[in-house]
Amino acid sequence: MALLDNSGIRDQFPAADNTLYLDSAHQTPLSRLVRAELDRFYDSALTLAGPKYLWLERVEQVRAKLATFLSVAPEQIAFTKNTSEGLNICANGVQWEPGDNVLLLEGEHPNNAYAWLSKRSAGLEVRLVPNDKKWADADTFASYIDDRTRAIGISHVMFHSGQRNDVASITAATADRGIAVVADSMQSVGVIPLDVPTLGIAALASGSHKGLLTPQGLGFLWTAADTDRLTPTYVGTAGIANARPDLVATADPIELRANSHRFEIGNFNLPAIHALGAALDLIESVGVANIEEHTHELGDQLIEIADSLGVGLVGPRAREHRSPHIYVLDLTQPELPASLAENNARVSPVRDGIRVSFGMYNTSDDVTRFGELLATALKTAPATAGVS
Repeated sequence: MALLDNSGIRDQFPAADNTLYLDSAHQTPLSRLVRAELDRFYDSALTLAGPKYLWLERVEQVRAKLATFLSVAPEQIAFTKNTSEGLNICANGVQWEPGDNVLLLEGEHPNNAYAWLSKRSAGLEVRLVPNDKKWADADTFASYIDDRTRAIGISHVMFHSGQRNDVASITAATADRGIAVVADSMQSVGVIPLDVPTLGIAALASGSHKGLLTPQGLGFLWTAADTDRLTPTYVGTAGIANARPDLVATADPIELRANSHRFEIGNFNLPAIHALGAALDLIESVGVANIEEHTHELGDQLIEIADSLGVGLVGPRAREHRSPHIYVLDLTQPELPASLAENNARVSPVRDGIRVSFGMYNTSDDVTRFGELLATALKTAPATAGVS
């Protein structure tokens, strides 16, 4: 398939013209549409101090828009500060007894891992499963599951390799065992089409500053309809179903909301939520499937260049097992990131190499330019690894 005709899209992202921006897996640049929505919020705060009820109406409009984007119901979405908060809600909320266990892939994002590892002192066993084939599926976890396995925590896409894990196969294999599969979609939402109910998961957590094109400080948590499987870590008025209109707390029994709103505890990040509405409009105007294919095509071009330079890929090469937008080159020479940065190329050094990550605004010319810069840099810092 052909690349997106994205000249108009690129105009939305000035940073893409001011730098060779190949770092969407770290954060995406601000778009003009999102900036305009932020300005509208701050203008209303400056000139009218709200009113807050209108701001909150906008929150519910954006919640509904996000729900449609994910093919879920609005009451299944709670707004959080970030992915980590959502994952911690899950790690604290899954019901388990001392001696029970949870499974994680070796090399998981630390904010996913620490959420579960912190429960070991209370008796939860955390089993780290080898990530030995560059992607995970049901077979990866099969021999580690027993009658005391209560949860599997997994990233849909791994930040340090770009591997795309087969979450649906994992849930299909564990559906009849009462195992809660908790997915981190930080590196997939907005880039890979997500029909969340088809994944079969118990919960999904994400932030908004990567594929969702919104500034940092906002995330969301989706939970399946049987929300009672997760107990809130903390409780505030927003999560109480029987809170009084006069805001007087009594000694009456607390009734939690019967949906994901039970996990919300206070004031929202209003400007970021408003901005998310504009970001979703932009993403929908392009189409997530088109973004996925566009970044896959750029990835194919990058792999071809890497092959010609004798540079290996840390993650999978096959499309079905790789993220469309994340490519980690097997280059660990410490001089390379600085050399690329000096030439105005924005990438990220990660555990096993240099991560190149694309967005809807990137072009084939960006990839060509990066290849030229990399070839020049390798002349002074020769590659030490071959093609994977």
